[in-house]
Amino acid sequence: MIVKVINKSKHNLPNYETEASAGMDLRANIDEPVVLKPLERAIIKTGLFIELPIGYEAQVRPRSGLAAKKGITVLNSPGTVDADYRGEIGVILVNLSNDEFTVEDGERVAQLVIAKHEQIRWEETEILQESTRGAGGFGSTGNK
Repeated sequence: MIVKVINKSKHNLPNYETEASAGMDLRANIDEPVVLKPLERAIIKTGLFIELPIGYEAQVRPRSGLAAKKGITVLNSPGTVDADYRGEIGVILVNLSNDEFTVEDGERVAQLVIAKHEQIRWEETEILQESTRGAGGFGSTGNK
């Protein structure tokens, strides 16, 4: 799939690191470092603007290493970039650690995954088809 992109950042375009990668790392495109105190959040701009085909979205997801090692994650994970959005891609980062974290220009702050989606039409009804699970949720299927 070809996706049109405007790169107003100081960095190269995101790319897939391996042949089987689902996501591409997004880099911070900032003029000065951003310090996130514990439980603080900030929108980190990327300098990227995209044009997706209708029926696709770009999902902004956390980077596992940043989350595991530093407690930094994407607050609205996954964030959705709709096909009709033409603004700059921003990443809502939150610091869930007990330590300050400094975001530097060019730092890999999130990953971008392109995903196909469907739109639905609602059909109101009075009865839903039965299933084995039924209304069980929130851990109802057991611990194993």
